[in-house]
Amino acid sequence: MQHSSRHHDHDRDHDRDHHRDGHPALATGLLTALAMAAFAANSLLCRIALRQDLIDPASFGALRLAAGALVLVAVMRGPARMKGDWRAAALLFLYVACFSFAYLRLAAGSGALILFGAVQLTMFAAGLRAGERCGGAGWLGLGLALGGLAGLLLPGVAAPSAGGAVLMALAGIAWGGYSLRGRGAGDPLAATAGNFVRATPLGIALWLAWAAQADAQNALHADARGVALALASGAITSGLGYVVWYAALRRLTALRAASVQLSVPLIAAGGGVLLLDEAFTLRLALAAAAILGGIALVLRATARK
Repeated sequence: MQHSSRHHDHDRDHDRDHHRDGHPALATGLLTALAMAAFAANSLLCRIALRQDLIDPASFGALRLAAGALVLVAVMRGPARMKGDWRAAALLFLYVACFSFAYLRLAAGSGALILFGAVQLTMFAAGLRAGERCGGAGWLGLGLALGGLAGLLLPGVAAPSAGGAVLMALAGIAWGGYSLRGRGAGDPLAATAGNFVRATPLGIALWLAWAAQADAQNALHADARGVALALASGAITSGLGYVVWYAALRRLTALRAASVQLSVPLIAAGGGVLLLDEAFTLRLALAAAAILGGIALVLRATARK
């Protein structure tokens, strides 16, 4: 009788562990999908604001960081539980600043290729160094996804300026580093809020330096639409979006976290079709199949050591 009771308790514990392990996997998938949608929406906001010259990059970056900090602190109902660290905040600032200024010098296609190439190199290198394994199918999937990304973006690629390419590469390295640090964040909201609050003074300092230059009258500019886009980018698609990303990262390996981000340009392209009346082409359909199929192969092949 005692043996039967222990056996029953073991089965009950196994079922409870199975459900506890199963639901977080589903939640991680949903959080990751939501984060990628936020990143794609942020890409569209930045493209409209900066490519149409509605606001200068220094003002856009400062407003983006400040809006994110204010919203996240408000969601937390004060800064008391705020965490984060200065290294993550510096990486966040570096990403926002380099990305904003690089956008002025690069075509959208070449900028995205450089950005996501740098992100992949940074995060894959860290994952492999930590002992994660990809396998033949995983490397095939990564190549397929990168090929699909190139097929999606190459028709819009122009020869990039050296300065713009360096800035966008730095942005990609910074974002890869920021994402890697998020895998160890205990409280995604508290960590992201702390990072944005710490990065905001850096953004304001960059804005002041930009305003102090000799050609400041031409350098600083913003209309109401540009300000609104910067605030939306900071408060919603960046601030809240990064909280969701940090929550997803807790159960993603570095290799998986890197590969899923290759979907962002594809989602942004789909948003352009739906919201900006851009054409849906055979090239977009083929690129979507390659990117999504490649990501699926990577996700299936990779596993935590």
